[in-house]
Amino acid sequence: MEQQFLKINPADSVVVCLQPLAKGTVISIDNKNITLRQDTPAGHKVLISDTAAGEDIIKYGYPIGHAISDLKAGEWVNENNLKTNLKGTLDYTYQPIDDAPSIPMANRTFMGYKRKNGEVGTRNELWIVPTVGCVNGIAEKLAERMRAETGCEGIDAIHAWHHNYGCSQLSEDHENTRKVLRDLVLHPNAGGVLIVGLGCENNQPEEFVKLLGDYDKERIQLMVVQKVEGNELEVGMDILRSLYATARKDQRVELPVSHLRIGLKCGGSDGFSGITANPLVGEFSDWLVAQGGTTILTEVPEMFGAETILMNRCKTKELFKKTVSMVNDFKEYFLSHGEPVGENPSPGNKAGGISTLEDKALGCTQKCGRALVSGVLKYGDRLQENGLNLLSAPGNDLVASTALASAGCQIVLFTTGRGTPFGTFVPTMKIATNTDLATRKANWVDFNAGQLVDGKTMQQLLPEFIDKIIEVASGNSLTRNEENGYREISIFKNGVTL
Repeated sequence: MEQQFLKINPADSVVVCLQPLAKGTVISIDNKNITLRQDTPAGHKVLISDTAAGEDIIKYGYPIGHAISDLKAGEWVNENNLKTNLKGTLDYTYQPIDDAPSIPMANRTFMGYKRKNGEVGTRNELWIVPTVGCVNGIAEKLAERMRAETGCEGIDAIHAWHHNYGCSQLSEDHENTRKVLRDLVLHPNAGGVLIVGLGCENNQPEEFVKLLGDYDKERIQLMVVQKVEGNELEVGMDILRSLYATARKDQRVELPVSHLRIGLKCGGSDGFSGITANPLVGEFSDWLVAQGGTTILTEVPEMFGAETILMNRCKTKELFKKTVSMVNDFKEYFLSHGEPVGENPSPGNKAGGISTLEDKALGCTQKCGRALVSGVLKYGDRLQENGLNLLSAPGNDLVASTALASAGCQIVLFTTGRGTPFGTFVPTMKIATNTDLATRKANWVDFNAGQLVDGKTMQQLLPEFIDKIIEVASGNSLTRNEENGYREISIFKNGVTL
């Protein structure tokens, strides 16, 4: 008989339905029979013990909120009878835990592009990066002409990266824009970059270029269109032809997987996210870290309710303090705008079986497995440490994915239970939490983690998942967002626009 429900942790007071269950269905759990009091959709929770109003409800072994009213065993637990416990900033105590798994070296390799500075790309593309949104049209026109002229022969793609900023911003917003654009220009997935400036913007092109440090001038060039005599499109095309001639000479070489830097992201999550896709990505994260590679977890607001798990996995007290600041700073950001810190999940999350932010966070944080935290990054920072890193960025899918790529990730793993077609400026690999989504949206989904409730074990599926990621990293397989041409960037904005 097909399994009907799952109790994730022995301490849980709910089980998760693995298929839709009708009112009156009897389930046997912990040596007792429980009759469902309502029709309950797949991915949603059923209470397995009577719970008084105000009493915590437990899932994943942790509280996910409290009962709004007295509830009986067999009740469908959802946002109508469960309320978050989250309120505001907290004081935390460092209680280090080292539960990192022991994983042997596998000596796996992939085919990547080794750059002059030692960084490694999984793609070799030609990019046009505007310093300000005013020149987006010029950047796109240049990309269109270059694609038509070359057919991208000898390289992987040609893209112009649109954004709305670079002017009329102040202080932190202005610096965030400059940092993300710097990170974009320096990213190893680009074999050549043309920076297109206007000339009068706050993000002055010549000053922006200073942020790049000692950059490769053969592969990164600047055009300020107000200073161009005549047609800037012709001048831009001449520069792009030179960059293209250089980039197309690049060849993939065999490299150890320790060079991989992988972003961990989820969006459109459902009740299966914390059972299938996120644990699978967590197993991969642990495997890659054990090989000397790097993963990054972000979405700070979606850590609320599970943040202590991450804090106590920090290698040092200094990293713990940075993580506390990262979490509380984001809570203050919410509160400063008059918003509660628990204003989450989304309508799609709720429809999929996630009822509170704690419910979401405890599933979300499984993407980083059990490895110790080696680094904590501010928004716009570039990677400095191998291993598992935490990155300050919001939960918004495109903003967070852009931030992961900006930090240096060559690929983003994106788990989803509801489905989404988008991608950021690096390959954005979609992992479905359930087979229904993987089947219905095969043109969006790259891997089906729903196989974990269809009969496959983690030990069977993980090697397939690792192989798929290595295929993508090596260029033997494009992600669906690449095939569809769904690629864009989004920069975090907080303050005043002039």
